[in-house]
Amino acid sequence: MMQASETVEMQAMAQPSSPRRDVEARFQPAPQEPRERGCTELFCIAMSYFLIFITFPVSICMCIKIVQEYQRAVVFRLGRLLPEVKGPGIFFIIPCIDQFLNIDLRVVSYNVPSQEILSRDSVTVSVDAVVYFKVFDPITSVVGVENATESTKLLAQTTLRTILGTHTLTEILSDREKISADMKISLDEATEPWGIKVERVELRDVRLPGQMQRAMAAEAEATRDAGAKIIAAEGELRASAALAEAATIISKSEGAMQLRYLHTLNAISSEKTSTIIFPFPMEILGGINKSGVSDSAANYPVQEMVQAALKSIQRQDTIPATASSGGSRL
Repeated sequence: MMQASETVEMQAMAQPSSPRRDVEARFQPAPQEPRERGCTELFCIAMSYFLIFITFPVSICMCIKIVQEYQRAVVFRLGRLLPEVKGPGIFFIIPCIDQFLNIDLRVVSYNVPSQEILSRDSVTVSVDAVVYFKVFDPITSVVGVENATESTKLLAQTTLRTILGTHTLTEILSDREKISADMKISLDEATEPWGIKVERVELRDVRLPGQMQRAMAAEAEATRDAGAKIIAAEGELRASAALAEAATIISKSEGAMQLRYLHTLNAISSEKTSTIIFPFPMEILGGINKSGVSDSAANYPVQEMVQAALKSIQRQDTIPATASSGGSRL
């Protein structure tokens, strides 16, 4: 019969490990094999403890160190790394033979300088970005790379140029979130062996050359003008259909044209302008509508009436001139 402890162990082995635990286990320092200390090392340690003892309690000020909550201390004893990270709080070192480095675990924001980048469609753009990263393994960040923070900053600049060089200008302007995510993944994979975790990458600004901005503005303006013309044409098409329908309805009623005529006169008289109105008999229009446009003979009476009216106006204008000339003869 299986014991309870064996069942618990099997269940624990069956459960998948989380990514966080995998990363932590990956970068945990390898257990150092016990090694024998040399005579010189033992002598230096003994002398250090002897000096601490004879200078007590003054030596306490040199032996006790304090690190903040957001810091960790990596200690080297006679040049050899101690496997345990000190802090936060108070920890003890041996003067003269111990050296330590304070590593800040807070998130660092790095403003990537403006980079002149040639996109895939051969357009030069200037891009500014911001990278947020932090140290998650102090020992690896000290032992694995000379300057983890500076190396991460340089890598961020080169990664920005490399990734943006594979995208077109349209993609850079429209897919900023996707490009930022790709940069974060690329930087995170490169900086994990250094004990650095990239938290976030953001493209802050994309600047185009002045000539390119003018070309894009002209293209956008032409697109808007084309859309406006299409909308105006569609409006005229609908208006013409409505006018045709209104004309059909008016033609079916005898008094509709007269009402429309009176409405137009009312609209003109409401404006405060010097307007001359020549009334036109509606009976003539009615005769035209009854006879039809195709009948050319029906148009002669109308033309004769118009000519007669013009002759009468001219006759009225010439009467005063004739009277004045006759008076001179008398």
